[in-house]
Amino acid sequence: MPAPCARCNTPLPKWELAVSEIAVCTTCGASNRVKVFPAVLASAHAPERTEAALDGEAACFDHPAKRAVAACHQCGRYVCQLCSVEFGDQTWCPSCVAAGAGKARSANRETSMSLFDSTALILPLVSLLIYPLTIVAAPASLVLSVMKWSQPLSLVRRNRWRFVAAILVSLAEIAGWTLLIAYLVSGRSAGPR
Repeated sequence: MPAPCARCNTPLPKWELAVSEIAVCTTCGASNRVKVFPAVLASAHAPERTEAALDGEAACFDHPAKRAVAACHQCGRYVCQLCSVEFGDQTWCPSCVAAGAGKARSANRETSMSLFDSTALILPLVSLLIYPLTIVAAPASLVLSVMKWSQPLSLVRRNRWRFVAAILVSLAEIAGWTLLIAYLVSGRSAGPR
């Protein structure tokens, strides 16, 4: 099954996946970053043929009846043509790629991402429960929002409204603290005469 578009779930064109990690959806025009196993790019009419292992030949770890074509660079398991995952000059087994073990970590470049926009919004809101913490949380949220504004938000499509809300809440808390400190300082300087 071809890789689906992250926005509309339309199958992405195989010809783009074969030459690049970026594929543009033909339906909605969304740009998708995709890393696929070589078997996805194989034609449905010409499935990958694996030969049966003969006596004395190395067999695939996952398919004991199939002849091994390589050994995993990470764990050493033998893999058949169907199981071999090739990146550059190395061959890995699907288990090492899925687990992100050792050097196979580079194959799983981005399987998760911190949601900085949500963190920036939650930080000043939660600090309101223990209001003295807002003196630290508001500037921290403001700095986080500004620093992470231009980074990708998530693996799925999101927008920046959380950053905007975090900036507004943080500025309101900072303004509140500024007014409180100014009031306390002016009240003490005006003291009893």
